[in-house]
Amino acid sequence: MSVEEDTANHGRLLATVHGPQDVKRMSATELDILAAEIRDFLIAKVSRTGGHIGPNLGVVELTLAMHRVFDSPRDRLLFDTGHQAYVHKIVTGRQGGFDQLRQRGGLSGYPNQAESEHDLIENSHASTALSYADGLAKAYALRGESRSVVAVVGDGALTGGMCWEALNNIAATDNPLVIVVNDNGRSYAPTIGGLAHHLSTLRLNPGYEKVLDAVKDALGSTPLVGKPMYEVLHAVKKGIKDAVAPQAMFEDLGIKYVGPVDGHDIAAVETALRAAKNFGGPVIVHAVTRKGYGYRPAEEDEADCFHSPGAFDVTDGKATAAPSVKWTHVFADELVAIADERPDVVGITAAMAEPTGIAKLARKYPERTYDVGIAEQHAATSAAGLALGGLHPVVAVYATFLNRAFDQVLLDVAMHRLPVTFVLDRAGITGPDGPSHYGIWDMSVFGVVPGLRIAAPRDAATLREELREAVAVDDGPTVVRFPTGAVAADLPAVRRVGSVDVLAESARTDVLLVAVGAFGQLGMEVAARVAEQGYGVTVVDPRWVRPIPAELVELATEHRLVVTVEDGVRSGGVGDALAQAMRDADVRVPLRDLGVPPGWYPHGSRNQLLTDLGLTAQDVARDITGWISRLDTEPVDPPRLTPNPTPTPN
Repeated sequence: MSVEEDTANHGRLLATVHGPQDVKRMSATELDILAAEIRDFLIAKVSRTGGHIGPNLGVVELTLAMHRVFDSPRDRLLFDTGHQAYVHKIVTGRQGGFDQLRQRGGLSGYPNQAESEHDLIENSHASTALSYADGLAKAYALRGESRSVVAVVGDGALTGGMCWEALNNIAATDNPLVIVVNDNGRSYAPTIGGLAHHLSTLRLNPGYEKVLDAVKDALGSTPLVGKPMYEVLHAVKKGIKDAVAPQAMFEDLGIKYVGPVDGHDIAAVETALRAAKNFGGPVIVHAVTRKGYGYRPAEEDEADCFHSPGAFDVTDGKATAAPSVKWTHVFADELVAIADERPDVVGITAAMAEPTGIAKLARKYPERTYDVGIAEQHAATSAAGLALGGLHPVVAVYATFLNRAFDQVLLDVAMHRLPVTFVLDRAGITGPDGPSHYGIWDMSVFGVVPGLRIAAPRDAATLREELREAVAVDDGPTVVRFPTGAVAADLPAVRRVGSVDVLAESARTDVLLVAVGAFGQLGMEVAARVAEQGYGVTVVDPRWVRPIPAELVELATEHRLVVTVEDGVRSGGVGDALAQAMRDADVRVPLRDLGVPPGWYPHGSRNQLLTDLGLTAQDVARDITGWISRLDTEPVDPPRLTPNPTPTPN
C-alpha cells in the first residue's frame, strides 16, 4: 500500500465502530489495525484536552478483547480505576465526545451512567471495583440471572487494601466473576509455549477440578497420611505452575489464576478470558501491559508514563501551556527546605509522589520518604507510628482522598495528640476530573476532629509560612490545604490581628468579609465593588480556619454584617464554625455564609463551576450589597450580649 493510500485509509476501521458488535465481527488483522487507529485517535484528542493518556494507551488490546468475549451491557465491565475506560468509551460509541473530553458538556474522564448504558460505576477512587463486583455477582446469583461480571483492576489499584478485602470474600464464593489484573507496573515475562498454555487451560477445566476434589476426598479419609499427602500433591501442582507462570501476587488466594498473558496480544487475552468465562467461578486473569504503549514520549517518561498530562505537543510530548509556578511546586520546595533544617521531618504519600510534590523530597532524602501505594488509611496510621517514634511526618495526598482515612486521622492520630501534618493538594473545586475529585469535603469532615488545626493559605508566601507553622506543632495533627493550578501573586496583609491577616480596611465598618484560603484575591475584588455602592468592607484571611481564631469573633463585633466565602461545602464549613463561635460568645451580628451547597456537580473548569455556584466577585458583591442595604431598614441588635467572647473548643 502506498503512503497516500495508507493516509487516506487512516482511521477507516475506527469510523465503523459504533458499538461492541462491530468489534466482534473483525478479523485478527483488522483488530491489529484498529488498535493502532485507536492509539492515534487517543493521542490526537487527549493532546488537546489533557487527560489520562498513559493508562489508556496500555489497555487498548485488553479492552478490545474484553468486548469481544463478553456482551456489554448485559455482562458488566467495571474499571478500577475508571480513568482506564477511554478505550471502552470508544468501543461503546462515544468517539464524538472526545473533542470535549473532561470539559463542560463533553465526556467525563471516568465511567458515567448518564453517558452510556455500558457504564455502571462512576469510580475514580481506586481499589473499589472488586467490592462492587463481589456484590453484583452475589446479586445476580440470588436473582437467578446468568450474567458475567468483569473487573479490570490495575494502574496501582491492587496496592489498596479494599482490593484484598474483596478478594478474601470473593474466594469464599463460587460466583462467576472474572478479575482482570492489568499489570503495568511489574516486569513479568509473558507466558509462552504449549505446556504453559496447556496448564492454564487445564487449571480452568471444571473436570480437572473434580478430579482434584476426588483425590482430596480420598486422601483426606486416609488416617495420618491423608492430609499431608494431599498437601504434597497440591504443592507439586503449584510448583509446576509457578515454574512456567510467575505469580508473586496471587499465590494462595484460593482463586483460580490464568496467566500471565501478553496484554497487547488480543488473541492471547481472548483465549484467557474465554477460559475464565467458561469456568463458572471466580478467576484471575493476569495481563501484562505497558503503560503508555505505542507512544514514545509516554514510554520514555520514567516518572509516570504520561499518566495524566495537560495539553501537549504530539510530536515530542512537551506541554503546550506556558510554564507557571504551581501550588504543588511551592509546597515541594518548602518541604525540602524544612527537611534540610529538621532531620525529624519525613514525607509520606499514597501513590501520588509526583502529583503531590513529595517526589522532590524523595530525590534528596529517599530514606526519609515513603510511598505506601493507594493506601490512605495505612498512610495515616503509619504516620502515627512515625510520630510515636519521635518523627514529624508530612502526609501529602489529594484532598478528596484523605476522606478515606477519616477514622485513622480521628482515632489513630488525633486521639493520641500526635504531631502529623496532612498536606491536601487539589483542595476545593478542582474542575475537569468531576465530583469524586473535588476537594470540597475536608474542612467539614475533619473540622469535627478534636485538637486538629486546619490552615488555608492564600498565596505562595502564606503557604510557606503556614507549612512551617504546621510542622512546628507538637501536640496534635495539622492540615494545610491548597487548590490546584498556578499560584496567584502574593497578597500582603496590611496588618495582623492575632493569627488573622487583615487584607483591606475602610473608614466604614459595614461588612467583615472572611475570605478563606485562595479566595483572598476574590475578597479584595468584592470589597472594591461593594465600596462603589457606598459601603465599607474589611477583608480578612483567618489563615488557620480550625479552630476558629478568637480574634475573628472579636472582629465580628466591630461590623454590621459578617460574610464568609469558601470553596468547601457550606454544611459544617468555616461559615458554620464561625457562626457557632459567635453564638457561643453571644455575638449577634448577622452572618451569611457562601460556599458549595450539598450536591454532585459535573466536570468543567474551575471558573465555570465557581460561576455556576455564584462564587465570583460579581455575584458575591451583589449578594453583600443586597444584604447590607436591607440592614439599613431593619432593627439592629447590639453586637455582643456578654463582654468576653469564648471561642468554641475544637
